[in-house]
Amino acid sequence: MNLRRPEVELLTTKWGAMLDGSGIYKVARQRAEEMFGSQVLHPFGPDWDVFKVRGKIFLLLTAVTGQQQMIIKAEPEDCQALQQQYPFIAPGYHMNKRHWVSVYPHAELHQQLIEELVTDSYRLVVEKLPRRQRPIEPSSGH
Repeated sequence: MNLRRPEVELLTTKWGAMLDGSGIYKVARQRAEEMFGSQVLHPFGPDWDVFKVRGKIFLLLTAVTGQQQMIIKAEPEDCQALQQQYPFIAPGYHMNKRHWVSVYPHAELHQQLIEELVTDSYRLVVEKLPRRQRPIEPSSGH
């Protein structure tokens, strides 16, 4: 039995908007779709939105046992720092725990952080691509 009250999707704070699970999806999806060359696929079934650039995953959106989450790639030292700094960030679900983190709904999670995490994940994947396959230079804008 779940006794938690439903979260309000968007609440304005001094950091931006706080988000629940559907809000995370909305912001992450919107930011991922803005990234040049990104595409969304469903290779793991309809409950998994998998965003790729040139065939490489940079974002996953899914719900595990009813818990909505986004899974993003990060440098190993950043994965550790993010997990230490934020109580809503954990090792990446079903991914390499050194390189991926899961982000869960939380009162302190805000729109700007989600957008930054998605952008950083995209850039990290792009910079590992052979230069001729890169849709952008990783150091440039989106």
